[in-house]
Amino acid sequence: MLISKVKTVFALGILNFARVLMYKLGVKTGINPVKRISSKPASGDFFSDQFDIKNSLTVNTQWLEQHSYFGLRSSKTAIPKWHQSCLTEQFSPSDKPWFKIADFNNELGDIKGVWEASRFDWVISFAQLAKTGDTHALETLNTWLNDWSEKNPPYLGVNWKCGQEASIRVMHLAVAALILEQQSKSSQALISLLKAHLKRISPTVMYAVAQDNNHGTSEAAALYIGGAWLKLHDEPEGYQWHKQGLKWLENRAKRLIEADGSFSQYSVTYHRVMLDTYSLVEVWRRKLQLPIFSEHLTTKLKSAASWLYYFTDEESGDAPNIGANDGARLIPLSDTDYRDFKPSVQLANVLFNNQTAYINEGSYDIPLQWLELKKPTEYLPEKKTTDFVDGGYCFFINEQIALYLRYPQFKFRPSQNDALHIDLWIKGNNVFRDGGTFSYNAGQAYIDYYGGVKSHNTIEFDEHDQMLRLSRFLLGDWLKLTNKERLKVTENVQSFAVTYKDRLKCTHSRSLSLSRSKLTITDIASGFKTKAVLRFRLIPAQWKLIGKILVSEYCSITFSADVEITRLELTSGKESRYYYQESSLPVIELEIRQSGTITTEVNF
Repeated sequence: MLISKVKTVFALGILNFARVLMYKLGVKTGINPVKRISSKPASGDFFSDQFDIKNSLTVNTQWLEQHSYFGLRSSKTAIPKWHQSCLTEQFSPSDKPWFKIADFNNELGDIKGVWEASRFDWVISFAQLAKTGDTHALETLNTWLNDWSEKNPPYLGVNWKCGQEASIRVMHLAVAALILEQQSKSSQALISLLKAHLKRISPTVMYAVAQDNNHGTSEAAALYIGGAWLKLHDEPEGYQWHKQGLKWLENRAKRLIEADGSFSQYSVTYHRVMLDTYSLVEVWRRKLQLPIFSEHLTTKLKSAASWLYYFTDEESGDAPNIGANDGARLIPLSDTDYRDFKPSVQLANVLFNNQTAYINEGSYDIPLQWLELKKPTEYLPEKKTTDFVDGGYCFFINEQIALYLRYPQFKFRPSQNDALHIDLWIKGNNVFRDGGTFSYNAGQAYIDYYGGVKSHNTIEFDEHDQMLRLSRFLLGDWLKLTNKERLKVTENVQSFAVTYKDRLKCTHSRSLSLSRSKLTITDIASGFKTKAVLRFRLIPAQWKLIGKILVSEYCSITFSADVEITRLELTSGKESRYYYQESSLPVIELEIRQSGTITTEVNF
């Protein structure tokens, strides 16, 4: 375990380790100025009625009559209780300085349950309603903001604990200001609220940067947007905050976005969070006529926008549940489902590639309309079979299927044991699927299951995970490929193969061959002591196992091996498509007890 921890520290980067250490020491000793900042609670009319009515726009009504948490609607209608978890109904302390509140509290449960209402999604919804002529919505918006400010005085309570949470509030306030045409004539109450947030974010941004994830991009965006916003109102602090934000926006894109568009977190939903963040930054830059970003940054964002287009199903808007999924969705301008990625894909490709992802008119165009962006006449090229070599994803496509193979290519820390996982989509239906995340703090059993090999369509050796779990968010002994064959694409067949060996010398080699009507998966398993279990987690449907053939309305799957198959069983598992929500799904398991080759043929 100690050796694994040391190796992981070096893999994470000594500089990042030092940043985290200095942050924690700085806060504990009081050297970091974040413990000395102060602000008065803002109050008054945050947004005025001085804007033009435009009642032709479509409004996101998810907060009109009911609250919307983690993409699912509830029946609640009153002002949220800002310190009560929407998940467990428990309350967090509201009178303690944020740095005196523990990161994890078993009685409270997942802290995200408290944070969710304070992400200010409702600010955007009420601003939209006000823009379309609903005077009551403007009153509600100001009432809720006053209530939040009163119940969350700076810097007390859990809602001030995370710089990224403060940053999301800043970004959503900025969207509301754009909608209500008040970015250059903001009220003193709004400016005070904004300054209180930037005071909290700026001193700890290095901690966010050290995470090498969306915390750094979110906080950089808030500083950039908020700083420029304050500059418009002759607030002197705005200049330094804007400069700080610009620096880290450029730096984070350079480091965290790969040349192929992959993002450091190896997660489709976190990729969307990052891309939405940069999309809002670009919109803000254009609205305020700020200097253009570097060519290097825009090149990275072009690739990142294209990447999400590849990973989004064009019919449903859904995407593979690959990687960590915390239920986050930024810029909720459209009344679309949380799992509909098309609005983000459309917006990002219009902004960065100057191309339209989806030709026909649809709900994915709503953000363009609200942000006053024209839909380009040029369209993105059609998807083609591609190996995303930097991120470790191989994508296959033909007339009937889209397939994603996840393979270990770790420059940054992996969050799940999903090596050689397959996500298979047949005619827009996610037939082989990833388990998701469920929660970051619902107990070790959930973390182990959803982050483990059992939640993925790959092989489990001797009932151990592919990588050692060191903590809630950290895996050790990162896998490396021992062999990789070049992606081959001919007129009739597409093929690809990769191999890894884990810390216990277990080896899994997976090769794929795709023709027009059949997918052949060949798995070679060796080096294990007792057993190897091949799993495919299936779309909920009427599956029937007849001998060694599994049949449903979507496809038929035939299993064979060159060694004895000691068990072939249709069982069940769990999946979490929305944060803190889980449901059952069928799982087919094939077990062998000696090294051998398993062949899976999927006919569709």
